[in-house]
Amino acid sequence: MPSNVFLVLQSNDDTRAIVDAIEIDNPKATITRQPAMVRIDAPNRLVVRRETVEEQLGNPFDLQAMHVNLVTLGGNVEEDADEFALYWDN
Repeated sequence: MPSNVFLVLQSNDDTRAIVDAIEIDNPKATITRQPAMVRIDAPNRLVVRRETVEEQLGNPFDLQAMHVNLVTLGGNVEEDADEFALYWDN
């Protein structure tokens, strides 16, 4: 049975394109929007792709900038300049 990984971001103008990109790249993800934060759960793996965020923003984006709005996460992290991924080793 898959275990969910999760990512929680502050809910603000800066994260809107990130959340939209996550939704595009992770069709099995569940997004829960609350007044101050957005929680994204996904079975086994969740990925944030720089290219998809840039498409949503219409501007270049450094994935490191996402950390400013990161509240918490659950899962192992694998990160490079193009992707930020959460996963569980099952």
